[in-house]
Amino acid sequence: MVAPYLKPDWRRALIQLSNTALPFLAVMAAIMVGFEYGFWEALLLVPLAAFLLVRLFMFQHDCGHGSFFPARWANDLLGSVLGVLTLTPYKAWRGDHAQHHAGAGNLDRRGIGDVTTLTVDEYLALPAGRRLRYRVYRHPLVLFGIGPAWQFLINQRIPVGSPRRRWRDWLSVLGTNAGLLGMLTVLVVALGPIPVLVGWLPVTVLAATIGIWLFYIQHQFEDAYWEPKPDWDFQAAALKGSSFYDLPRALHWLTGNIGFHHIHHLSSRIPNYRLRACHEENPALQGVSRLSLLGSLKCARLAVWDSEHGKLVSFRGVRVAVARRKARLAA
Repeated sequence: MVAPYLKPDWRRALIQLSNTALPFLAVMAAIMVGFEYGFWEALLLVPLAAFLLVRLFMFQHDCGHGSFFPARWANDLLGSVLGVLTLTPYKAWRGDHAQHHAGAGNLDRRGIGDVTTLTVDEYLALPAGRRLRYRVYRHPLVLFGIGPAWQFLINQRIPVGSPRRRWRDWLSVLGTNAGLLGMLTVLVVALGPIPVLVGWLPVTVLAATIGIWLFYIQHQFEDAYWEPKPDWDFQAAALKGSSFYDLPRALHWLTGNIGFHHIHHLSSRIPNYRLRACHEENPALQGVSRLSLLGSLKCARLAVWDSEHGKLVSFRGVRVAVARRKARLAA
């Protein structure tokens, strides 16, 4: 069913790259230079630049799956270059993201490339201090406020693991850091520190926040899919555990069609520019969980997987689940 959509296309990829990278560079130049003429006017361009940066990240994401260009060398080259703009070391991220795809929705393979999610039983088994730590971690102000800045500005600047065993990841992280330092140095010398600080930093942080939200909502919704390894099924995890984020068409464009996430997890080799067609031309792939932009906001409070009922619930939902258990035992 998905086979006709797997082939990358040079022409479409280059058109996407030109209609996104060039406007992004132009808008960023307008922001940084524009501060000399009007502070608030320049700030109005920050959301547009942030969304264009998110779209560039989606191209990097496709490169990591080998699906943006037909040639691997082109994917790796573009992915590494975009990694400097997105603050995401391409090759190090690619490995972790591949593990995310291999085990999404698998309760026995959590912890790499995903949002930490506990089951009700796991949460209740924690001591009070660790429960509080988990509640703080899952709070929207942390996940979508502090978290994005921490992840992209700090955490992704630090190589992890053994430098001998994971030397490629170390080179990826350190190479990205060097490219980022060089880019910022040139901008500061050319424009001064203030335009760079109040122009580049807000765009980067806002793009990171949008990116984290998109990643969150792709798997963190009420009727998601989580199963232990013996019962886990790849196709079910893709179609049931990955959302169809039914965004307005302009937002689909700005986010590189990543809202068709069920299609992406069914086959990560489908380029972003073929995801919509795959969804619309195959009715069998349309009967999945749909999330609207407004409806998705309710998912921010969900935090714990209720295995008994197969739903992601809030911390209040945990109390309800405990009360039900006590009532059954009393009966």
